[in-house]
Amino acid sequence: MSPQAKKRSAGRKKAGRKKQELSFASKTIHAGQHADPTTGAVMQPIYQVSTYKQPGLDAGWKFDYARTINPTRSALEANLAALEGGRAAHCFASGMSAIHAVLALLKSGDHVVVSENVYGGTYRLFEGLLRQFGLDFSWVDTSDLDQLQGAIKDNTRMVYVETPTNPTLTLTDIKAVAKLVDGRRIRLVVDNTFMSPFFQRPIELGADIVVHSTTKYLNGHSDSVGGTVITTRKADSDRIGWLQNSVGAILSPMDSFLVLRGIKTLALRMERHDKNARKIAKWLDSKRKIKKVIYPGLPDHPQHRLAKRQMSGFGGMISFDLGSMAKAKKFLGRVKLCAMAESLGGVESLISHPASMTHGSVPPSERARIGVTDGLVRISCGIEEADDLIADLEQALRGV
Repeated sequence: MSPQAKKRSAGRKKAGRKKQELSFASKTIHAGQHADPTTGAVMQPIYQVSTYKQPGLDAGWKFDYARTINPTRSALEANLAALEGGRAAHCFASGMSAIHAVLALLKSGDHVVVSENVYGGTYRLFEGLLRQFGLDFSWVDTSDLDQLQGAIKDNTRMVYVETPTNPTLTLTDIKAVAKLVDGRRIRLVVDNTFMSPFFQRPIELGADIVVHSTTKYLNGHSDSVGGTVITTRKADSDRIGWLQNSVGAILSPMDSFLVLRGIKTLALRMERHDKNARKIAKWLDSKRKIKKVIYPGLPDHPQHRLAKRQMSGFGGMISFDLGSMAKAKKFLGRVKLCAMAESLGGVESLISHPASMTHGSVPPSERARIGVTDGLVRISCGIEEADDLIADLEQALRGV
């Protein structure tokens, strides 16, 4: 192992030693949380404030301006760092602003290898904005290590992986990729939105940076928009903090409170999402009208074994192909309990058409190449009774 790799490994181990005496479920409730010193409130108060009165000049007062620091946001950031086993977390106004901050660690002329099938907004940001600032991107199937290795150049400074991908649920072996970039000046970034730290912890597998849209499973109630960046290196933590303060795309106190509240039930919710998705995926797989079902928990998923090894559950996301736009439109027009909507990870089941919704900004030729067909439907299984969800899907399928 190279000296650089040893230093990175030591940093991860040090970060991971924080409060290891607590189980994950207990951390969701207690990490970063302290009773309010004024009232004893057990829930972090919403500090809806823009500035703070300081005791005197050069008094070393921690709080100066709310763009820079806010107690509610700080509590959430401490909680997220503990859940992912990172050195620090910084929260942003959206998942996209969090991703933008990560890419701002690079400079003009740097090259990034990216999972070919990522959220459409990520593709739009990278190709529509960041490329014009001098960053170069190679879109590859990161589940294929040979293809990934072949894409690395002398100026590659980041490998950006989404696993499972949105919406084709392709998995990348995080540990294998970490080993591949070991000893090089390449950061491994993993978007862990689909799994949450309950089912997958990329830092433990060798990732340098983890990003989330907190809008999704972390919040879990479809009432907040936000994002977070969890880092393992001090230099990256300091820089992300500097960017957060300089750009100002911060998570508000109210949204920070909502995500903190949501995280307290993360373990319970993820168990139910997973349980429902397993049952629904199996049911979908038995239907002749459905051309293909994609779910890591199904034995015929190409990376089923990797899913069992890398994740502690299969999650609540399922994609299935009805064969055409016309059939997808009929199906989506008939669902009742499942809400046709953007987003995912809420307690309610959400269903969407990726080609025209989440991936509408991706060119049709690129969508076809990565498997986002016009007949593809994506469902975020909520925590309702699985049988009720199946009944809704069944009556919708009858109209196709």
